[in-house]
Amino acid sequence: MIDLKRLAHVVALAEEGHFGRAAERVHLSQPAFSRSIQAIEGDLGLRLFDRGAEGAKPTPAGGFLIERARRLLFDARCLQRDATLYRDSRLGDTAFGAGPFPAAALMPRVVPALRQRHPGVALRLEIGNWPSLQQRLLAEDIEFFVADTRDIPADPRIEVAPLGGLSGHLYVRVGHPLAGRTCRLADAAAFGIATTKLPSAVEGLLGQLAGLASGEPLGLVVQCDDMSLLRTLALQTDTVVGLPDAWARADADALVRLQLDDLPDVHAETGVVSLVNRTPSPMAQLAIACVREVAAQIGKDALP
Repeated sequence: MIDLKRLAHVVALAEEGHFGRAAERVHLSQPAFSRSIQAIEGDLGLRLFDRGAEGAKPTPAGGFLIERARRLLFDARCLQRDATLYRDSRLGDTAFGAGPFPAAALMPRVVPALRQRHPGVALRLEIGNWPSLQQRLLAEDIEFFVADTRDIPADPRIEVAPLGGLSGHLYVRVGHPLAGRTCRLADAAAFGIATTKLPSAVEGLLGQLAGLASGEPLGLVVQCDDMSLLRTLALQTDTVVGLPDAWARADADALVRLQLDDLPDVHAETGVVSLVNRTPSPMAQLAIACVREVAAQIGKDALP
């Protein structure tokens, strides 16, 4: 095993051409520096320098080694620098996931905040339903994901940290026949309801409120995880769409929240899902903290 410190001594001697000056440059006494050069020559079984009255000159073997030593030392310095930047979350990358609902409600604030605070870090955000995100997590393709956790079964390989509720409601376009008046869920269902894949408990509850038989799920005319497509559907048709309130607020001039007198508050019970006994990278820790910060702010904004 070649000692990088001794390689640095070899390079210093090659550049200074004199044992005394090279020893001073690396902050060693001349005898200690000479012993270091002799030790690496002994370890390699090569004479690296010719000594003479005019100083030290690299041998052909020394010239062969010195160029490679310079590259190794440069790479080592870069590695040390990058490790420091990584520790301070100024370099590196992280990959995480989000379910459709938290992706629409949280990520428009989370991703810009992370980019502004940590411009040297690369982010990869995967959006999908929780089964696909869980597969990516278990394959260690992502470090964590944020999703509605009600349907995620217990698994000893993962842990779930509650994040809080994200409210959502049914929305229609401005000028829709139901806009601006109190109605019931059955009225909305008559126009067709479109939303993301719902937790089974929520889908059953909505089916019951819409007057369906007990346990019969609400029939969705469109089920889609793309919030932008649902928005387009609401704006161009009379379809009623379920959207996160935090996302729909940006469309307050085009979308109207339905006033339903028989629909209780509906929200996503979100959580941060990660692997058990795995230390997240510094950037992943900051990303999780940012997700929590944004979720808390959205919760405050939702208060009357």
